[in-house]
Amino acid sequence: MTTTEQPPAPAAGSDERLLHTSALRRLLGRPELGSVVGAAAVFIFFSIVADSFLRASSFGTVLYAASTIGIMAAPVALLMIGGEFDLSAGVMVTSSALVSSMFSYQMTANVWVGVFVSLLVTLAVGAFNGLMLTRTKLPSFIITLGTFLMLTGLNLGFTKLISGTVSTKSIADMEGFDSARKVFASQWTVGGVELKITILWWAVLVAVATWILLRTRFGNWIFAVGGEADAARAVGVPVIRTKVGLYLGVAFAAWVSGQHLLFSFDVVQSGEGVGNELTYIIAAVIGGCLITGGYGSAIGSAIGAFIFGMTSKGIVYAEWNPDWFKFFLGAMLLLATLLNAWVRKRAEATK
Repeated sequence: MTTTEQPPAPAAGSDERLLHTSALRRLLGRPELGSVVGAAAVFIFFSIVADSFLRASSFGTVLYAASTIGIMAAPVALLMIGGEFDLSAGVMVTSSALVSSMFSYQMTANVWVGVFVSLLVTLAVGAFNGLMLTRTKLPSFIITLGTFLMLTGLNLGFTKLISGTVSTKSIADMEGFDSARKVFASQWTVGGVELKITILWWAVLVAVATWILLRTRFGNWIFAVGGEADAARAVGVPVIRTKVGLYLGVAFAAWVSGQHLLFSFDVVQSGEGVGNELTYIIAAVIGGCLITGGYGSAIGSAIGAFIFGMTSKGIVYAEWNPDWFKFFLGAMLLLATLLNAWVRKRAEATK
């Protein structure tokens, strides 16, 4: 009679899930660490070269500039963690504003009707991106590049067809405009500093995105499909539902940004938004998101957007030529990528 030898039980403390992790190791493992260092460097730099940068009024202006980018950067970061891109995000903002404006003006309805129709149309565009990606298996770069070109043409074509110019008609005197403006484009004063409501939208979206990533099953699915979609599908992760949901998140943020654009100026230029999609992606990358997916955070995207805000307004306060902004943009992208790579290597070396 033979007996089957049982494998030796693991010694106490050999399971890595039970190992104690030091605070330093956890800090080095955070994806937004590099962007925090970068934000501190940019803040110190412009505090030295621009006298008016540290004024309270300047702080409100910087936050507003950061919020207009950060509202879109948060869902774009989640999409990148899920392993995908959306090159139509910038133009989708303008499309959302145009639908609200033209529907309200042409139908002579309450502007809130146009706002609601715009939400449905923008979510439909997001669903289209997600379903085309998951059904055709084509790269998101190709799918959303096609959507980008189609929306660009539709924005210009419909605007000229309906209004005869490249901009929409004013809707400032229509019913519901004032209440909609309070929701999407109002401002309030705190301690002598004027703050735009976009800052509140930004904070709420980042908080929700962080909660989803860290506290929900959907957040686990996002990391799983971004790391390896086939392996995630093999263990029961609904890959299609997850990716469509991520594109719907980008579409919702585009709707919020589009309504802010419309109710800030009450008219919209059809050619706006082109190129902003790269700004959102760069903010997410500066915030620690990997282009390859599976790694990043919504808080990091907020810090990346804040760096954008400090740089764009810091150049103005320093009275430099704003043409230099693109140079700083490229330099920040390279430095942030290199810093993030170095931080990850240090984190892996300490394991």
